[in-house]
Amino acid sequence: MVGCSPQQGGGALASFVSPEEERQLGEQAFEKIKQEERVSGDAGLQQRLRSVGRRIVEASRSSIPPGQWEFVVFAGDELNAFALPGGHVGFYEGIFRVMRNDAQVAAVLGHEVGHVTARHSAQRIGASQASQLGMSALQIALGAGNVGFANELAALLGAGVQYGVILPYSRAQELEADRLGLEYMARAGYDPAEALDFWQRMAASGGGKPPAFLSTHPSDAQRIEQLREALPRAQAIYRRG
Repeated sequence: MVGCSPQQGGGALASFVSPEEERQLGEQAFEKIKQEERVSGDAGLQQRLRSVGRRIVEASRSSIPPGQWEFVVFAGDELNAFALPGGHVGFYEGIFRVMRNDAQVAAVLGHEVGHVTARHSAQRIGASQASQLGMSALQIALGAGNVGFANELAALLGAGVQYGVILPYSRAQELEADRLGLEYMARAGYDPAEALDFWQRMAASGGGKPPAFLSTHPSDAQRIEQLREALPRAQAIYRRG
């Protein structure tokens, strides 16, 4: 089950967890993050994230009502963004310095919204239950949401931490979120070619990456190659719009 791609086994794995359980997990975790992390005082960045976020959510045709989505910029230099189930998205101030324009903000937002719409957290919880790893559901949800400090937060909440066979599955989810994000940004009216430029700039920045054996992310080369392959379809959607 852990070795399945999202297309092959994701739906079955997600059935272990109801959307309402997902929503509660995401809401609890995001409230904890807002207590532990300092929210950015930059009103311009907050408005920018919300504005682009609304367009991406509409384009994603998510089952979560637009008014339930929450977009928050956190203070800090981290080149990071994350999403939690139920429609909670966080960006750090640092990642905006790599973004040339709103289309590149949309590229990352599309990726994060893709995690939520594809129910990646529910899939990872289901994978854990199916393989009887005994990993906390909350820890898996945080990991699927790309929270850079997920281990520390999970410890604060009394959740267990375990790495291993679950990680390759999450790399597949990352690539699926890339594909979905490209489609969402194109449908929202943002040039999908900007996603390729952004990830190339991120690869060149090279900062803040965990050791490869702990990473839940695909390699930069793999991500960029897939984006190049998916770009013609996304650009056709963009031109039709």
